[in-house]
Amino acid sequence: MNTYFYRVLLAEGQIRQGIVRLAVDRDFSARLRLERQHDGVVLSLYRLPAWLSSAQELLLRPFRPSVRTEDLAGFLRDLALMTGAGVPMLEALHAIEAEGDSGDQQRLVGLARRLLEDLTAGASVSDAFARHPDVFPETVRNLVAIGDQSGNMDRMLLEAARHIERSMQIHRDIRTALIYPAFVFATILAVAAFWIYNVVPNMAQLFRQLHAKLPPITLGLVAFADWANAHWMSTLIALLAAALLFWLALQRIPGTRHFLHRLGHRLPISRVLMRSAGLAHITEHLAILIRAGLDIVASLDILARTTGDTVYQARIVALRRHVARGERIGAAMRRVGGFPAMVSRMVSVGEESGTLDEQLEHLAAEYRLRLNALVASLGEIIKPAVILIAGGLFLFLIVALLLPVYDLVRQTVDISMHGG
Repeated sequence: MNTYFYRVLLAEGQIRQGIVRLAVDRDFSARLRLERQHDGVVLSLYRLPAWLSSAQELLLRPFRPSVRTEDLAGFLRDLALMTGAGVPMLEALHAIEAEGDSGDQQRLVGLARRLLEDLTAGASVSDAFARHPDVFPETVRNLVAIGDQSGNMDRMLLEAARHIERSMQIHRDIRTALIYPAFVFATILAVAAFWIYNVVPNMAQLFRQLHAKLPPITLGLVAFADWANAHWMSTLIALLAAALLFWLALQRIPGTRHFLHRLGHRLPISRVLMRSAGLAHITEHLAILIRAGLDIVASLDILARTTGDTVYQARIVALRRHVARGERIGAAMRRVGGFPAMVSRMVSVGEESGTLDEQLEHLAAEYRLRLNALVASLGEIIKPAVILIAGGLFLFLIVALLLPVYDLVRQTVDISMHGG
């Protein structure tokens, strides 16, 4: 992808100039592309430096509408349907480009237009998809490449759409299970902040005016509220700085992500969740790639790049090393470790019977079911835990503030009775 500044003499005698990004390798191809697009003659054409092109891409990326996952799955299904009916890829993309004016359709129209630009510039279908890694996951790009080479583009596009839909369903189930606890935790923090920054200081001032004797729990709460009110700005800055440093560590320091994943594999609840999600991802991807015609070593290479869990990524890399030496994948799984005995056994059966993709698909379906059941039960477990935490926090605040009030009322009653 190169960026050019161009000046074109139009048929009407006007001169049009601008900056354009083109998926071409040679300047001559860019010149032909611009002359065909504007129906004119290119007067001047300058390729901008790579660093300037990268800076432009970085600045424009936040303003470029992104394609939602469900829209991408529908886009691939539409292409699969049309190409399966004998419609050429260029005509299928033109049909999508000519569709609706809604915001969601505009994203797909822009995607179809970018693919059309790549194809008309001479790129193959697989190259056109490969030039948009920010839109198409690597598994999808590899399936399209296989379809381009084998002539089964419609089947590969449909397989890619189904894969995206299954992944989307898993992510949706996890988000659904976490919405309630996230909302409750946010509410707890908001209410606690209101008490700390508004209620507690006013109550503390009242206690000081009445010379009330405060118990230790109230003294601690008042001291914390005074400190929080005095240092709220520095606390906010520190929290933002900590979040930024954590994000930078995740992006720049590979060991940080690996440490978090290893920690997640050891904690009780997250261990089961990450194991089911990881095995569902691995078995489903392997089944898709092997069924598409890739050999096991190439499939493991792709799987190692597309697996986000660094613990499983390291296991897949070791697995690939053993398989490249000539070992069967089932035996390699047992040698590497970290894979359940059921997985290695079913993979071995698939290798011996020639039904490896079917066995992997059965495993993927099983682990997806386990993951769905785990997410559903996890949501039910978290709800009472969150309520218990919220109740404990508010009980602490109420007790800390009501004890002095109770003492003041008791002293007032004693004074009234003594005075009577």
